[in-house]
Amino acid sequence: MTANADAHHAHRQHLQSIIAGLNEGIILLEPNGTIAWANASALGLHGTDRLEDLGSTPSGYRKRYTLTSRSHHRVPARQYPLDRLAAAEPFDDLQLNLRRKDDGEFLRHVRVRGLHLRNGDGADYRVLILHDQTGKPRAEAHFDSDFGSNPVPAVVCRLQDLRCVKVNQGFLDMTGSTREAVLGKSARELDLLGGGEDKGDAIARLNKGQAISQREGVVKRADGGDNAVIATGQPIDMDGEPCMLFTYLDLEARTRTELALRENAERFSTAFRLAPVPMVLCEGDDLLTREVNDAFAVAIGVSAEHCIGQPLAELGLQACADMAADLKRGERIRNREAALVTRAGGQLDCLVSAESVTIGGLPQVLAAMQDITERKRSETELLTAIEAVMQDTSWFSRSIIDKLAQLRQPAPATRDVADLAQLTSREREVLGLMCQGHDDDGIAKSLKLSRNTVRNHVATIYSKIGVHRRSAAIVWARDRGITGHESPRRRDKPQAG
Repeated sequence: MTANADAHHAHRQHLQSIIAGLNEGIILLEPNGTIAWANASALGLHGTDRLEDLGSTPSGYRKRYTLTSRSHHRVPARQYPLDRLAAAEPFDDLQLNLRRKDDGEFLRHVRVRGLHLRNGDGADYRVLILHDQTGKPRAEAHFDSDFGSNPVPAVVCRLQDLRCVKVNQGFLDMTGSTREAVLGKSARELDLLGGGEDKGDAIARLNKGQAISQREGVVKRADGGDNAVIATGQPIDMDGEPCMLFTYLDLEARTRTELALRENAERFSTAFRLAPVPMVLCEGDDLLTREVNDAFAVAIGVSAEHCIGQPLAELGLQACADMAADLKRGERIRNREAALVTRAGGQLDCLVSAESVTIGGLPQVLAAMQDITERKRSETELLTAIEAVMQDTSWFSRSIIDKLAQLRQPAPATRDVADLAQLTSREREVLGLMCQGHDDDGIAKSLKLSRNTVRNHVATIYSKIGVHRRSAAIVWARDRGITGHESPRRRDKPQAG
């Protein structure tokens, strides 16, 4: 053996010792095309542990194994990787399906690359590198499924010709396009990177296959308009082809939402400021005042600016601790009686309603106060008079009712139509007879009902108007203009046919 042959043999043994333990499959060819050696990974990838099972030569390999492309087209004989390598033709990555002719169920998905190397001593190395990607088609199937169902608008383009090869429903919905109008079109034709001062830089990165960071731009809609977006480009590999995945954040929907939120906030602010009843907006936890309307500032006698940052209790509203505890439990406060002490030392009787709300993402409390000071005073006087009369009799004559009605002059604003609307026609009849001084028996006789039915109506009336005594019900009715002397409800009798 000559010195050159000895050196070549030594180099090959050294090379084999280096690559024997690599995870990648490695096959070495002699310059004449003979398969000289393969590591364990390459043999295992071919379903064997013996070198001779590879066929010794490219033609022997073709007799034992079939190669197809990922699109299932059979690779021509002279285009097999070993044949190309034997012809000293190096090549970059090929995505192939590998099958054994003696085993119909054997299938491997491989990525293959060929290298033709020479060292300084003239040694010739022809190396076939194989990567096992058997699980990758399944991953690609998962990608297709996730890509199609993802609501984020997205498009995939080949980098080779920038043609669109995939588009999801989110992109079609955003642009109003059809799938046929997008697939096969170029990124330039679709203007996938339209708008923005950095468009030129983004296109340059696309042409180089580099990632495109988030940028504001526009995409064309099918109706010819522009849709504002934030676009991102990410290089990916699909079926062995370099591609670019474009994803978009639809700014039009966000802009419409933000505009609607601003309009709602402006409407709320205007309604809050101009409301005729005192209103206050507080922090949800400790009822610190964030904003008050003009009616509240006038009611307590201080400026609106003075109220900001003050606990609601220090602004004069009594029973704040109980209300705060109820609100923390998620309860709503409706028409709860409370006192509001003014800066001058006076006191207003109020009905307070409050509810937890979220404004600007922060939990807050909106409270409204209805001043019932005059009504309370009139009701107290009327209730005292009624209870005095009821000590002697359980019914009122019309003359007594009329005299009691003269004790007050109810303002039309207190006659709440909405309050009356909650009563049925029958319940209003029962309430009117109560105002005339009839007891349950008298009401039953007048309306031709049983006594139990009348009692049920009375109980329902108490529940609906929030009272517990007959005298309080009469006060409530008188406050809303019910005396029992209104025109009776007309009942049409069926005519005999």
